[in-house]
Formats: sequence, structure tokens, C-alpha cells
Amino acid sequence: MTVRWTLTVDCTDAPRVARFWREALGYVDAPPPTGFATWDDWFRAFDVPDDERDQGASLVDPEGVLPQVTFLAVPEPKVAKNRVHLDLQVSGGRHRPADERRAAIAATVERLVAAGATVVEELEHAGALDHVVLADPEGNELCVV
Repeated sequence: MTVRWTLTVDCTDAPRVARFWREALGYVDAPPPTGFATWDDWFRAFDVPDDERDQGASLVDPEGVLPQVTFLAVPEPKVAKNRVHLDLQVSGGRHRPADERRAAIAATVERLVAAGATVVEELEHAGALDHVVLADPEGNELCVV
């Protein structure tokens, strides 16, 4: 039996981190739950205080296939390396020519740096760029492969 799952990211600024990951993944903001025209309608229906409404964010695959990603505000900042991270697979794999892989990786890295990421490390395999480790706006690692 398979289980439906959601990837949840703890962060101190959920809207900011969600904006970055929306760009990184090509996801869209999750629509309000069925029966509600807006998220504010849902918040009001469940008496969520105004000051708690920016404590989370949720993104979905626009095609409805891939898992949902949610972002929850927590009081503490990230303090250690992630034990789980995403690999954004943009290069097509090591069987592709090295210059094509480098161009695909570089284009994605450039786009994500403009969206708030920082480059942590570039790694090579067999003398060619293999992947780039980035950190999102709050330091969560991801790889562009």
C-alpha cells in the first residue's frame, strides 16, 4: 500500500522560502480547500488569528502529479546540514555531453541565485561539472544536477 505524503520544510519566513521553492520547482500556490473561495475565508472559518496567517505556505505541482510541499514557520533558524535534500535534475544525466550538462546546470543555478539562493559548492566528476550545491534563502541545501 502506498501512502500519500507531503514534503514539509521548517523555516523562519514561510512566505519568503515558499516563493523561492515555487521558482525552483515550477510549482504554484496551493488553492484554498474545497468549499472556500480564498485562504482568508478558510482562516476566518477556523478562527485563525491574523498574526498567524503568514506562518505557513503550501505549493502544489500545477499538473497535480508530484507531491505537495508545505512551509511551516518555526522560531529557531537552521543550525546544521540537511539530512534530506532535493536534487533538481536538469542536466539529463552523465551520458549527455559535458558542455550541454554544464549549460543546463548553469542556467538553473543562475535563475535560482537570482531568486535568492547562494552557491555552496560546485562538484566535478571525471573532469566535468557534475552538480552544484545551493542553499535556499534560509540555508536549506539543494543540488542542481
